[in-house]
Amino acid sequence: MHLFRRGTSSLFSSSNVSLASSKTDATTDAVGDSDKAVEGFRSISESAQLFPKPDPAVDGEECLHDCATCTVKYPAKFDVDTTDELYGQVKGWATHMLVATGKSDWVRDVADEAGSIMEAIEKGGVEPSNGRLKLSASNMPVPDEYHMHEAGSQPTNVLILPSFTVVENVTPQLAPELIENFVNKGHTTTTYLSGVPVPAETEEEEGSDSVPHPSNTSITSLRSHPCPHAAVILLCSQRTRDARCGQSAPLLRKEFERHLRPLGLYRDMDDTRPGGVGIYFISHVGGHKYSANVIVYRRRDFEWYKKENADESSAQEGAAQGIWLARVRPEECENIIRYTVLQGQVLKPEQQLRGGFDRERGLTSW
Repeated sequence: MHLFRRGTSSLFSSSNVSLASSKTDATTDAVGDSDKAVEGFRSISESAQLFPKPDPAVDGEECLHDCATCTVKYPAKFDVDTTDELYGQVKGWATHMLVATGKSDWVRDVADEAGSIMEAIEKGGVEPSNGRLKLSASNMPVPDEYHMHEAGSQPTNVLILPSFTVVENVTPQLAPELIENFVNKGHTTTTYLSGVPVPAETEEEEGSDSVPHPSNTSITSLRSHPCPHAAVILLCSQRTRDARCGQSAPLLRKEFERHLRPLGLYRDMDDTRPGGVGIYFISHVGGHKYSANVIVYRRRDFEWYKKENADESSAQEGAAQGIWLARVRPEECENIIRYTVLQGQVLKPEQQLRGGFDRERGLTSW
């Protein structure tokens, strides 16, 4: 994971927020600083208050129990840290970019992948103007054109989150254009969803409660389309950084798939039907001693495309929430699908929640 520095912030207080300076520098970007708000969002200091927790009386007794039918097990020596406090220990991010590589493991630092977009962005000094960028290699398939070019000029696709935007046939040479026209002009983790009232503190700054899709507002040679998924589940699979990630990712994917298929929600790499859930392997996100790390990005409406009055803006509003969990085990996958992916709830925030954001409620963990 590679992060670029976030710009100026606008801060205000609430029951869970402390006032802080609007100037962002190396000191205020320190890991674990939970007393900031960005662009009018509230920073939540308690893990159990960022996302709703299932209530057995409302959500059913299933939320109290891990899956009893799970036969997938981690290796006997799969040991992780269970004592550290997880929440509030990760830096915030504005945009998460997944670069299609067709691989599930990479060189130790993905910016060292010769001729890659990761290298072009990280080592070419291409920094976004609207906040920190989380940059991940992924196992998303590369387009056919990728194989027709030499290394260093191979076009591939990228998925930009929380915008849920797929940008097609990006080459390393086009990295500055990608950042300028799609990252800088796209939704961020602290952009309110369309239709959500914007606090007065941010209304003057942003001038709108929504951001148009870049493909509608930019003059660029790059083409894009909204990602059709209702949610994506991201699993760190980088064995070169830690063997536990290489072991856990395929096992968790198997369990997630098993529970998504009966619901008609599983989408494989080539399934472009609207809705459903995509599962992708990504490169190191930090904290492998807390394996397995699972990041969920989810839309607020899983069936927007079925509605008679559905319009393009519904597909383009992006993810309502980003939820980063750790210490995830196979037997917990069923309830993560049932409650986290489908409802935006977190069952074990004190033990598993590392951080995240809620664009509808205006909340972050940073």
